[in-house]
Amino acid sequence: MMPELHPPFAPLRGLALALSLSVAAIGAAKGDPIATAALAAMSEADIVILGEVHDNPEHHRNQARAVAAIAPAALVWEMLTPGQAARMPDVRDDAQAVAEALDWDATGWPDFSLYHPIVLAAPGAQTYGAGVPRERARRVFEEPASEVFADLFGVDAGPLGLDTPLAPADQAAREAEQATAHCDALPGHLLPGMVAAQRLRDAALAHVALTAFAETGGPVVVIAGTGHARNDIGIPAFLRQAEGDLRVVTLGQMEAEPDADAPFDFWIVTEPVSRPDPCAAFR
Repeated sequence: MMPELHPPFAPLRGLALALSLSVAAIGAAKGDPIATAALAAMSEADIVILGEVHDNPEHHRNQARAVAAIAPAALVWEMLTPGQAARMPDVRDDAQAVAEALDWDATGWPDFSLYHPIVLAAPGAQTYGAGVPRERARRVFEEPASEVFADLFGVDAGPLGLDTPLAPADQAAREAEQATAHCDALPGHLLPGMVAAQRLRDAALAHVALTAFAETGGPVVVIAGTGHARNDIGIPAFLRQAEGDLRVVTLGQMEAEPDADAPFDFWIVTEPVSRPDPCAAFR
């Protein structure tokens, strides 16, 4: 059976963390809001990646606060495809009206009311969608991720490095992370495809962020799961490959204490949301 490729709501586990951060990492205590120092650094960046656990309301409140401080020219959404983003209405005060315009309820993401404060925090920002439809992401189990990317965006994935195979040790480490994140329930032969799908999504988010920056002049804020914000293997890695001179700042939000060298410029730990056991679906 083909595995579910929609990002799970549970936080990633088993992260292999090792990176020298470009900004001094600040870990906030549980329940603390995003730090003033983080907001200051974000306000000086070209691209800011605001991670989240998708169904955690506190994470979205922090994102809204950051967006208000940054006043971005563009918002890039993991949750929206380019076609959906193009339907963002000019008047955005009514959450239900915006959700209907975007056909949000059909996406499978948590209720739009969680995300609406982010939209309101930057009412003039241009909206960009970087979401990869599930049926497209599934193609990486049969086709190179670079070919799927080219079909999606009509451009070569080479500048992003998506067509470069991972080193064997890196590939093995990422497959182990995917296995842990999916409760060690996936057959081994599916793990390379899961890694490829994650790389495809990260590359898509990086590509759209670069497009948004080129078209608006920035700053650009990316709203995505915390795993995508990782400096070592997430969106920032593709941004460095394609355009190393950009100032990129990342925020990771999670529900458990990370290692001291967590791969984010800033990180916050909040209380976990009560949710069903994410591993129950695999039993």
